[in-house]
Amino acid sequence: MQTVPRRLAPPRWMPTGGVLPILAILAVLLVLVAIRQPGFLAPASLMSFLGRSAPIILLAAGQYFVIVSGEFDLSVGALVTAQVVVAARIIDSDPARTWPAVLVLLGGGALVGLVNGLIVTRLRVPSFITTLGMFLILVGAVYLWSNGAPKGGFSEEFRQFGRRAVEDVPVLGRVPYALLILLVLAATAVLLTRSDFGRILIAVGDNPRTAHLSGVRVPRVRTIAFVLSGLAAAVAAILIGGYSGVSFQAGAGLEFGAITAVVLGGVALGGGRGSVVGAMLGAVTLELLFALMNFYGVSGALRPTVQGAIILFAVAVATRRSSSR
Repeated sequence: MQTVPRRLAPPRWMPTGGVLPILAILAVLLVLVAIRQPGFLAPASLMSFLGRSAPIILLAAGQYFVIVSGEFDLSVGALVTAQVVVAARIIDSDPARTWPAVLVLLGGGALVGLVNGLIVTRLRVPSFITTLGMFLILVGAVYLWSNGAPKGGFSEEFRQFGRRAVEDVPVLGRVPYALLILLVLAATAVLLTRSDFGRILIAVGDNPRTAHLSGVRVPRVRTIAFVLSGLAAAVAAILIGGYSGVSFQAGAGLEFGAITAVVLGGVALGGGRGSVVGAMLGAVTLELLFALMNFYGVSGALRPTVQGAIILFAVAVATRRSSSR
C-alpha cells in the first residue's frame, strides 16, 4: 500500500485544534496595548476595532477551510480588489442597484472559488499555482475592464455595511454593522466545522487517500472549501468597500494576512489539524499586533516582514517537530 506523507503538525505552542495558546498571546497583547493606550479597552473603542478587523477575520475563516483541507488560496486579495471595483461600477451611486450588486459579488466570489476548486481537483494543478494564476488573472482583468482607473461609486446603502452601526447599545455603546455580520457568519462557520462536513474536511486534509478509501469524495469536499473561501472574500469586499471606498489597493496583501492569521491560530499548513475559532482569533491577534506597532510608532511598512516571520517560524518549528518524530 502506498504510504501517505505525514502532514506538518502545528508547533507545540499551537496544539491541535486548541485555542488556549492564541488566547494567551491575545491577552498579553491586550495588556501591552492597555499600558500604551488605556482608552483602547473602552467598549466603544473595542467595538470599533473589531468592526474594522471584520474583513480579515472573515478571510481567515475562509482560508481555514482551504488550508485544513490541504490546499492554499492566494487569490482572495485580488478577488477583494476586483469585487470592490466591480461593485462601484455596477452601483454607480444608484441606491436601487445596491442589493443586485451585493448578489453579483456573492455569486462572483462563489464562482471564482468554484473555478479554483475544479482546476485543483479535476485538472490536478497544485493549488499554489492555480490560485496564484487566478490572482494574476483577476488583477489584469480588473485593470483592463476599468482602463486603469476605478469608475462609479458606492451608494450610502452599500456603504452602511462598512461604516454604520447600531447606536446606543447598553454597555457597548456603538456596535458596527460589520461586527454583527461577522458574528453571524462566524457562528455559521463554527457550526459548519462541527458538522459532518467539518469532520470530513479535516480527514481529507490529514490523509486524502484514507479518506478516499473510506468513501469520501475528496475532490468535491476540497472544491466546496474553495467556494467557501470565495464567499468569505466577497463579504470582506462588501465590508472593505463600504468602509474605505473604491480603490485598486482594497485587497492588497490580504491573502498573506489571512494565511498568517490561520498559522498564528494553530492551523497546520498541509491540512488536517486546527480550528476555525483559532484561525479567527489569529486574525484578531494579528490586527492587535499591528495596532500595538502603530501605538509604539513602528512603521507600517514592517507589516509584511512581521507576517513573513510568523509564517517562517511556524513552518520551521513544525518541520523540526515532524522530523524529530
